Amino acid sequence: MNIRISASKRTATQASGYRVAPLLSSGLLMAAGLVLAGAAQAQTASTPAASDSSLTFHGITLYGIVDIGLQYETSGAPISDYFPAGGDDLLQKNSNSPIFGVTPSNMSQSRIGIQGSEPIVGDWTGVFRVETYFNPQSGDISDALKSLAQNNGKTATAQTTGVDSSVAGEMFEQAYAGFSSPTVGTLTFGRQNTILADGIAKYDPQGASQAFSVIGFSGTTAGGGDTQDRRLDNSFKYVMNFAGFHAGGMYKLNGTTGSANTALELQLGANFAGLSVDAYYTAVRDAVSVSALSAAQLNGNPAAMPAVPSLAQLGYSPSNSLSGTISDNTAYALMGLYNLGDLKFYAGYERIQYANPSSPLAAGFNDIGGYVLAYVNNNAYAKDKVLQVYWAGAKYTVMSDLDLTGAVYAYKQNSYATGAETLCASNISGACSGTLTAWSVSADYRITKRLDTYIGVMYSEVAGGLSNGYIVTNTADPTIGVRYKF
Repeated sequence: MNIRISASKRTATQASGYRVAPLLSSGLLMAAGLVLAGAAQAQTASTPAASDSSLTFHGITLYGIVDIGLQYETSGAPISDYFPAGGDDLLQKNSNSPIFGVTPSNMSQSRIGIQGSEPIVGDWTGVFRVETYFNPQSGDISDALKSLAQNNGKTATAQTTGVDSSVAGEMFEQAYAGFSSPTVGTLTFGRQNTILADGIAKYDPQGASQAFSVIGFSGTTAGGGDTQDRRLDNSFKYVMNFAGFHAGGMYKLNGTTGSANTALELQLGANFAGLSVDAYYTAVRDAVSVSALSAAQLNGNPAAMPAVPSLAQLGYSPSNSLSGTISDNTAYALMGLYNLGDLKFYAGYERIQYANPSSPLAAGFNDIGGYVLAYVNNNAYAKDKVLQVYWAGAKYTVMSDLDLTGAVYAYKQNSYATGAETLCASNISGACSGTLTAWSVSADYRITKRLDTYIGVMYSEVAGGLSNGYIVTNTADPTIGVRYKF
């Protein structure tokens, strides 16, 4: 599909989108306030509530998280107002100098949402959820793709933090409805977290923390290869738990016929005597990984063979245009948790295979969040890339209000280079074999039921092909913060 939008129309549309998002966000906050006010009024009019454990009124519940802290990065890039994690918690290509500042969503993604449950018949209920992600340090809607677009045409040392994600400035990062039964299971429709992402949140010792977890900061693992697939639009999701067994399935439609831009996920697992284990399978057609435009792409390079047209010549705007790599991804994962009460052990493994897409996407493809892929690479994997992800860790509840957690993470990439670089193991190419290793420790103290404070650090380093293009090869991010949940 080759889409062309006139500059005037696109600019107007984009400007409108940027105006509407804050207005809608304000509307959600106002609605949430009305729900809260209604609940409080109802409690005052009748018998005072026995506890304040739930902000629920007529089956509608307001919930949210505000997480903010201070972070020092030994090697990073200036903190972004839009990227969900703010800074380079995990080493990135543009990490180049010490950074200190206020970072959002270190332990949990800051969000506000409303969910509901309405009895229908028997044990069946209708359910829904809508939630918005935001960056409390800037007050902006979280938008990782905007953090990348702001780096278009800039050298690595001139860039701010910008990383791909499934969080792309959508008004509602999750928005789904469906039906639920404790005996039959739950079926939902809309934009929602994948089954694999739910598994990462459960089996990651750091709980998918962005400041202290590789697989929390990077959605590669939870997305089955590419972070944009951590959450899926136009999807059906079914999960069930029965007699110690759990299973699930998920499918993403593409809005038309054919198999391009679709996704399938399956899960099967069980619980036994404190042990929980789950196996996952995912297959994504036309998975998208985006990056900022190079200077040559932004300004054009007529001397290249073939010549590279400038973004202006293509008729796109630098404020919402990016470069995309397209692939068909297949992943298998096995994760486990052993609960001894105050002590819990975690471990996981995922194997991801990347291949050139069977249905290539054309330049001009409309990506998530309304961003356009001005330049598209459908031929990145002449030889299949295989990325293996490992992790393990433990969480110890020292006392009822204090948890100590330690974890280790690793990536191992094969050499998928061809020609003279076949079987390379150095950093001369990103297609050479390489590794990423990381470890983290954290302490989380619950001051009250809804307020906790945390401190921790993650150290990460890269080698071989996974260090190609990096200015430095290691970093650490000591972080302290507070989190309020309601």
